[in-house]
Amino acid sequence: MGTMTSTMALVTTVPDLSTPAGWLPVAFTIVMGLAMLAYVVLDGYDLGVGVLMRRASDEDKDRMVASIGPFWDANETWLVLGVGILLVAFPMAHGVILQALYLPVALMLLGLTLRGVAFDFRVKAKAQHKAAWNRAFYAGSVIATLAQGFMLGQLVMGFEGGWGAFAFGVLIGVCLVAGYALLGAGWLIIKTEGALQQQAVRWARGSLWLTALGIAAVSLATPMLSERIFDKWFALPWIVLLMPVPVATAVLFFVVDRSLRRLPTRLAEGNEYGVWVPFGGAIGIFMLAFYGLAYSLFPYLVVDRLTIWQAAAAPESLMIIFIGACVVLPVIIGYTVFAYRVFGGKAQSLDYT
Repeated sequence: MGTMTSTMALVTTVPDLSTPAGWLPVAFTIVMGLAMLAYVVLDGYDLGVGVLMRRASDEDKDRMVASIGPFWDANETWLVLGVGILLVAFPMAHGVILQALYLPVALMLLGLTLRGVAFDFRVKAKAQHKAAWNRAFYAGSVIATLAQGFMLGQLVMGFEGGWGAFAFGVLIGVCLVAGYALLGAGWLIIKTEGALQQQAVRWARGSLWLTALGIAAVSLATPMLSERIFDKWFALPWIVLLMPVPVATAVLFFVVDRSLRRLPTRLAEGNEYGVWVPFGGAIGIFMLAFYGLAYSLFPYLVVDRLTIWQAAAAPESLMIIFIGACVVLPVIIGYTVFAYRVFGGKAQSLDYT
């Protein structure tokens, strides 16, 4: 996986945080991070539904699409917001990251485009063509997810070259497919009924431990590749103060596993107590993993190479963008909450007449 990066010579110059040059990059880092977390959770579950479609019947495919229909397009707004902030607030980091990830970014966009086209065309296609668009929707979901996981692996590896870094990126890509499938299955447990709901429980159980492997791989690789990050986690008193993070993650995996073992019996009896547990637990797992990664990387956008202050645009530009973000962000949050309130409840079968 590479050798530890010596950080003895690294000097992180932190500007006065009471000045715009100091606090604005921090504020944009927080907004960008939360936008990407929202994207991973929200678009993650609908990408997961797309990943799971290959193993569903034709009738169940329609119900699965119906469960994400009102939300999936809006969920991608968070990706646009996160990448947009990276572009305008941290142009130097945007150039470094996009240059290193040009191919996987192109593949992700190809997957998302294929997914969007297939989503619309499967509704209008004749019966003999519908299966092809279903396969395209599945393929787009898998391609986009694999690309995102590969990019995460490369970020953790500090964009190093070599077969070791490439293999790690592929591993994280595969594990992220499982993670999104876990989110998607958890969503289907909430939004569907009957045989599809029972099948979603089985899908979630099949995805759970591969998700755990991916989180464990990132958690172990990150401190191994940077002495600075290693010290942030394992030097006293941080090793004691941060112990609740891995412990809480392990507890959530246990809770989700136990819930998935109990749900088939309950659902067969018409008892939906606990249907939110797998989805809620998966969200908690992703949030803790995100916190751990953010804590490890901060204040760097590129591991041990480029801090948020070094990568930031001029304070005058950031202030203008900050005012715009203060207007746009509440609007995005507002319509997201509104959509989920309006389209709550169980998904209904699609009617194309």
